[in-house]
Amino acid sequence: MHIKTLTLSEWDDALPTTGYGWAHRPETLQVLDNYTRGELRLYGGFKGEQLIGLLPAVIRNELFAKAVISPPPGFGIPQMGPILMPTSPKQRKQEIVNRKFTSAILDHVAAHDLLTLFGMSCSTKYADPRPYLWAGFDVETRFTYQLPLDAITPECLLQSFSREARRGIRDAEDAGVTVTIQGVDGARDIYSAHKARRNEQGDNYPVSWEYIRDLVATLGDRIRVYVAETSDGEFASGITVVYSNDTGYSLQGGTRTDRQSGSANELLHWRIIEDILTDPALASIDRYDLGNANIESLAHYKSKYSAEPVPHYLIKSGRLMDLAQKAYELIAY
Repeated sequence: MHIKTLTLSEWDDALPTTGYGWAHRPETLQVLDNYTRGELRLYGGFKGEQLIGLLPAVIRNELFAKAVISPPPGFGIPQMGPILMPTSPKQRKQEIVNRKFTSAILDHVAAHDLLTLFGMSCSTKYADPRPYLWAGFDVETRFTYQLPLDAITPECLLQSFSREARRGIRDAEDAGVTVTIQGVDGARDIYSAHKARRNEQGDNYPVSWEYIRDLVATLGDRIRVYVAETSDGEFASGITVVYSNDTGYSLQGGTRTDRQSGSANELLHWRIIEDILTDPALASIDRYDLGNANIESLAHYKSKYSAEPVPHYLIKSGRLMDLAQKAYELIAY
């Protein structure tokens, strides 16, 4: 097993057809590289000529220490970490690939060095973090809410929602709230409302508007900006959605304002889900990720949509505990 640093073009060619999140897409990584403090490195693990694993990470040199982080905090990316591409369906061989790729990566970045800080928040696609646990790293389980959308009709799915969610959708429609897909201006309204709400809650929201703007401009049909407006045409709320090959992710928004936004948010989520179910351009998408499922108040709200709590893992050296924790908490709720 040997590790090679890939170019962005090589990374694009190497991505598998499944098994990765929106932050692994080359367009996202390009924007991230433009804004992150540190050097973005794209690692590929090879067994001979066969590529069996990928890992994007940001390397930061801080005084006398080096930090290896995937994803870097402050960019609203809750999950990144490794992608495995085993060549065999057999469980034992998949575990061998996982162990060997993990060992090669840790050696390559000198993760066990006393002056190296190591932390990852892995994608839900990465289901077995045990090699990192066995290597002496801390592993914590976190949860996100995901709604499976394959083999179901909009009518059946709507009936699975809670009575509160269905009522909110009807109330918004009866009040004349409309949802449209917009561009950069809509994304700016969503960003401003979201940041204001976080600041009201006493949170320092570090995600910059310029970074969000460039995501919208760069991701093309892999990002949609859903904006809800009142019957008077005023901004009520909005959600920016990003897509991997098979999942739509709520990146930012769903923020309560004083303009009928309570029911508007139910209608927003429903329009996003309806599009995934019916829009041919989103035919490959079979899952909607509503985000953070670890905070009780958020879990109570998001469970209304019949979404499932799905685990993913934080992996970190003990000295990176606070930074890795912050990398997860800085997501857009």
